Amino acid sequence: MSSSDFEFLQNPRKRSRNLIILFRIGREMLRGMRRLHFLGPAVTIFGSARLRDGSPAYQQAREFARQLGESGFAIITGGGPGIMEAANRGARDAGAVSVGCTIVLPHEERANAYVDVAVPFHYFFVRKYILIKYSSAFVVMPGGFGTADELFEALTLIQTGKMRDFPVVLCGGDFWQPLRTQLQVMLDHQLISPHDLDLLLFTDTIDEAIAHIRDYARRGEKARRAPRPLRVLGERGTK
Repeated sequence: MSSSDFEFLQNPRKRSRNLIILFRIGREMLRGMRRLHFLGPAVTIFGSARLRDGSPAYQQAREFARQLGESGFAIITGGGPGIMEAANRGARDAGAVSVGCTIVLPHEERANAYVDVAVPFHYFFVRKYILIKYSSAFVVMPGGFGTADELFEALTLIQTGKMRDFPVVLCGGDFWQPLRTQLQVMLDHQLISPHDLDLLLFTDTIDEAIAHIRDYARRGEKARRAPRPLRVLGERGTK
C-alpha cells in the first residue's frame, strides 16, 4: 500500500497529477486549520508509541499532561498509543481538550481512546505544520526517529527566527543525556550559539517545566489571540 507521502515524493509525474496532489495538500491543511482554529493555548507532547501503560515514561507523560491541562492548556499529540495515549489520557483526567493529530499509515493504529478532537492527516509535513502552528510549547518524552524529527524541526525553526517565544522541554532523565553532550559538542565547535539553546529545557520536574512553559506562553502571541466564530462558515468554536 503506497502512502500519500510516498506518492508526493516520487518524480517525475504528470503535471495533472501534481495539481491533484497540491489540491489534496491544501485541503488537508485547511481542514486542520478549521478544526483547531479556536483551540486556544495548547501544548504538544511527543514520545514513543512503544512505551506502554506501566512504564515510568507513560506515567510521567500522563501526569505532565494532567497538570498542564489544569493550568489551562489543551493537549495535542499524534493521537496514537504509548506516550501519545498517556498525554491524551492526562488531558482527559484534567477535563482539558484532548487533541489527536493522527497520520494515516498502512499499519497505523486508530486514534487512542482518550482523544476528544481527532484530526487525521495523510502528509507528515502538513501534520507537523499544524502541530507547530497551534502549539504554545513542545514537551518531548523519550522516543525514536519521529520524536527526534519533531524535536529538531522545532529547534531549527527557533534557531532561524521562524518561531519566537516557543519553549521546548525534554523530559526523560538519562535518556536525553547523550543529546545534551552532543549539543555541547556543537556549541564547542561554534556550530550553534548559546542563544540557540535558550528555549531548550532539560528537566524531570513537572513544576519547573510548567513554569517555564507558562512564562514563555504568557509572552507569546498565541496566548493573546481570541478568534470569534464566523456563522457564515458554520463555525462554532472548539468545544
